Amino acid sequence: MLRYPLIHPDIIAVLAKSGHGSRILIADANYACHTNTNPLAQVINLNLRPGLVTVEQVLESLVDASPIESATLMCPDDGSPSPVEADYQRMVGAAVPMESLARKDFYAACRGFELAATIATGDQRYYANILLTIGSVPPPRSRPLEKGVR
Repeated sequence: MLRYPLIHPDIIAVLAKSGHGSRILIADANYACHTNTNPLAQVINLNLRPGLVTVEQVLESLVDASPIESATLMCPDDGSPSPVEADYQRMVGAAVPMESLARKDFYAACRGFELAATIATGDQRYYANILLTIGSVPPPRSRPLEKGVR
């Protein structure tokens, strides 16, 4: 039993196996999870019904559970900013760099070997996908050894 907000066993396992530079895709309901992702990446289906679960609900749990180094969004075909950019930036924090890629470039990034998992949601918004790059956890601050203590 866990005393932690993230309790999905498959997501916890993927995060535990992922290291610095691994990527996690949180995909909206329109994303082709089996053709536009790394075929070796695990697909975790959370798309219960249209509108459930949303990308933001998953993102909220992942931001709390794992360090995020950067994020990538899919921008609309007309080149305009992603409609979710401001909300996602607020959720991951201002210090996390966020870039946008055109749809085909985003698909190519998600087919890369760094992709550890795709989390399929029921989010019905267009261009609600986010590709997270996992960061690192800094070592604890060391303290000088006391005499006689090893």
